[in-house]
Order: sequence, then C-alpha cells, then structure tokens
Amino acid sequence: MRSINRIQILFLSLMLALTSYTAHAENKKIGILVFDGVLTSDITAPLEVFGVASRKTWFSDYTPIVINVENKSSITTEEGLSLNVDSWIGDNPHVDVLIVPSSYTMKPLIQNQQLIAFIKQTSTHAEWIASNCSGAFLLGKAGILNNLKATTWAGGEKDLQEAYPEINVQFDTNVVVDRNVITSNGSLVSYQAALVLLGKMTSERKAKEVAEALQYERFSHQKYLL
Repeated sequence: MRSINRIQILFLSLMLALTSYTAHAENKKIGILVFDGVLTSDITAPLEVFGVASRKTWFSDYTPIVINVENKSSITTEEGLSLNVDSWIGDNPHVDVLIVPSSYTMKPLIQNQQLIAFIKQTSTHAEWIASNCSGAFLLGKAGILNNLKATTWAGGEKDLQEAYPEINVQFDTNVVVDRNVITSNGSLVSYQAALVLLGKMTSERKAKEVAEALQYERFSHQKYLL
C-alpha cells in the first residue's frame, strides 16, 4: 500500500510540474509594436514568419501579439491596412520578444516618453529586442543600442550615428545582430530579419523550415541565417 502511495505521489508531482511548465510556456509572447502610419511590411513580415512558426509543434509555446502605442482597438498603416490590436503599451503587456517597427514620421514617436519607457522596461527582461527600419531610432532613444553594432534603413545610417554617437552603426548591411538585439533595414528585409531572429531563438534548421514554407528562397538569395 505504501508503494502505491509513493507512485501516486510521484505521478501527481510529475503532472503538476508538467502543467506548470505548459502554463508558463503558453504564456510566451512576441510583441510587435504598431501605431497609425506604421510601415506595413515592418509588421506583416514578422507576423507572417512567427505566425507560421507558432503553428509548428516546436514553436507552439510562442504567440505573436500586436501592441498599440495608443489606447485604441485598431490602427491604420501608412499603406492603408487596418489592423486590430491585442493590447496597448499602457497595459504594460509582458512580452518575451519585442519588435519595433518604423514610420516615415518618427519624431512624435521618439518624443513619446511613455513609449520609450515601455521599450526600455521591456528590454530589461525580454529574450530578444528587434527593430526594423527607423525603429532603430526608438531603440537608440531608449539607450538599448549603446555600445552595440546596429543598423537602420538603407541611407539612414549617418542620421542614426549623428543622433546616437554611442551606437556602432553598420553601413550597407541588411541585418545586424549584437548580443540579444537585432536591427534591420526594414521593408522587404523585415522578412530576412524575422527569419534571422527565429533562427537565433530556435535553430538554423527550424528557421529554414519556415523560410521554405514562405518560399523565401524563390524571392531572395539573401541569407537569413547569421
């Protein structure tokens, strides 16, 4: 009888541990910031890459979510796409990965103290921080890129260097990885950047699996594994 009780206790302990792990795993979030006027491809690329990945058993513990800078239920991109959001920065959503996109008009975003505070706070616990295009200026404002290699939109590298001298700006480079921060040129390069990020989070083989599902190599010969 004692033997049976021990087995039952061990079984229950194991089930509790697995339940606890599953609950924690299912809460992992990839947060993608959005706002009115955001460049469409900066957000649709990671949404597609991580959306495809999250349907794989090896990545099902991550869920992409869309976080608005303003307290509104939807945004409209620069190109006119309407998109519903899951949360906004005022809710202080906890994410394990944060992706920061761009706009043709960055000044109001850079001057948004609540946004910069959210990015800075998230960087203290997130596994990865990433930006596309001029989203790097927001990371620069938050101090996240200090003493790191980084890039921004092609042609904007000099502006980034002048605005934030502490950054080691890389010129004529699609995607830059330094520590747990990834920056990219944005636009169509956002697909490459998202695949690089996925590869860093998982493995080259798994990133390639998603790239093949998206037919990435039929579109571009640019490598997505760094």
